[in-house]
Amino acid sequence: MIIVQIKDNESVDRALKRFKKKFERTGVLKELRRRTFFQKPSVTKRKQKEKAVYKQTMYATDNY
Repeated sequence: MIIVQIKDNESVDRALKRFKKKFERTGVLKELRRRTFFQKPSVTKRKQKEKAVYKQTMYATDNY
C-alpha cells in the first residue's frame, strides 16, 4: 500500500505527482500489463535475448 504524507503548505498536485512516481516505481502497472496474457517461457527467453543483443549493438555503436 502506497502512503503519501502531505506536508505543510504542499499543494494537492504536488502530492499527486509524488504518489504517481511512487506507484510507477513499484512496477504494479507493468506487472499487470505483463500478465494480461500467457506467454510461453521460450518466447520470453527469446525476447530477452533479442533485447540483450539490441542493447549490446547500441552500446557498441555509442562507444565508437
